Amino acid sequence: MSTLAPYVGALAAFLASLSYVPQVRKAWPRGSTDDLSLGMLTALTLGLTLWIVYGAIKGHWVIVGSNVVGAALAGAVLGCKLRDRKCHSHKRGTMP
Repeated sequence: MSTLAPYVGALAAFLASLSYVPQVRKAWPRGSTDDLSLGMLTALTLGLTLWIVYGAIKGHWVIVGSNVVGAALAGAVLGCKLRDRKCHSHKRGTMP
C-alpha cells in the first residue's frame, strides 16, 4: 500500500493545483478582482512558496511540484489584483 502513496499524493496535488485555474481565468480580465482579498492572495502565494522551500529541503517532488503550480497560479491572481488596484487608484486620483 505504501507504494501507492506517492501516486495518491501526486494526484491530490495535481487536482488541488488545478483548483486555481478557474480563479485565474476569472481574474485575468481587467477590473475583475474587486471581490478578492489582497491579504489572502498575498498570504496564499507566500505560503505556497514556503511549501516549495520545505519540499526542496525534504526532497519531496510531489510537494515541490504541486506548490510550484499553485504558487504560479496564485501569484498570477495576485498580480491581477495588484494591476487592478493600481488601475483603480489612478482613476480615483489616489495612490494604493
